[in-house]
Amino acid sequence: MTKALVCAAAVVGAVAAAAARADTMHPTLGAKLAGMGEHGIVNLQSMSTAGKLCWTFTLATKGVTGASIHDTAGMLVTRLGPAYTGKGCTKVSMTALDRLESKPAAYVVWVDTKGHPGELKGKLFAGMAHMSHM
Repeated sequence: MTKALVCAAAVVGAVAAAAARADTMHPTLGAKLAGMGEHGIVNLQSMSTAGKLCWTFTLATKGVTGASIHDTAGMLVTRLGPAYTGKGCTKVSMTALDRLESKPAAYVVWVDTKGHPGELKGKLFAGMAHMSHM
């Protein structure tokens, strides 16, 4: 009987921990991008079970060469594809996806142009970004 109670308590604890983790995870992320007198948005969808991160950019900026996600210290977390595309998906480690989903404000999207690498930036947040009149 004691073993059954211990096992039941362990199962309840594991379920509670998973539920608590799910409450803090944000698979839909957005960022408002600004810099160089330009602006735009990006929306990201984390598909952690598939190990993928998908994005859709809305930019008026010309000459975009690449996009990536960095931590607030500037360290590269992942490139959003080998070359810039307005919409796409890329493989990302489960660890990186978990970190992005659990603490989006600790990460920044950088957009590179020919003349200004990483000058168009925006901090990630939970939810979708929408264009506003800036």
